[in-house]
Amino acid sequence: MKQTADIFERLRNGETIPFDDPEYHQLRDAAFATKKLLLRLNQSADPEEMRSLLSQITGTEINESSAIFPPFHINYGKHTNIGKNVFINFDCVFLDLGGITIEDRVFIAPKVSLLTEGHPVSPEDRHSLTVAPIHIKRNAWIGANATIMQGVTIGENAIVAAGAVVTRNVPDNTIVGGIPAKIIKAIS
Repeated sequence: MKQTADIFERLRNGETIPFDDPEYHQLRDAAFATKKLLLRLNQSADPEEMRSLLSQITGTEINESSAIFPPFHINYGKHTNIGKNVFINFDCVFLDLGGITIEDRVFIAPKVSLLTEGHPVSPEDRHSLTVAPIHIKRNAWIGANATIMQGVTIGENAIVAAGAVVTRNVPDNTIVGGIPAKIIKAIS
């Protein structure tokens, strides 16, 4: 039976992809194509050039109100959407095969990792790839060295404390911190 969806669509549709999938090489090929653009982005000091390169990486126009400070690391790019007035600070890592949505007015501090990708727990299946999207809602602030895991939504106006590892959804107007992250307090 011929597959109608490519490997990227199959992942986004929730399929677990084994390492020996005949299309698996396409994931690596796409990552190397993205790496070529990243090398240029990470060597640039021109905000317009960086935005242009990030637009090429994501396949969407990055608004002039948004900024990124390199170095920046992303493995695919085409599944990342970045809103207006977004700031992404130094040394962030995005694994976006599962999809990353960053709404307007989001701050992302240095060394933040957004990881939409993972592997099954069972040793027999561990070399397979699973994905689930990350959604960061409007006006959220992700603190330095925080890690957001696959399938997590960060609520509107929420703050993720520095160093937190977020494995569950964060409600609107709350501050979370710790490993795993827990609600610290509500924002009034």
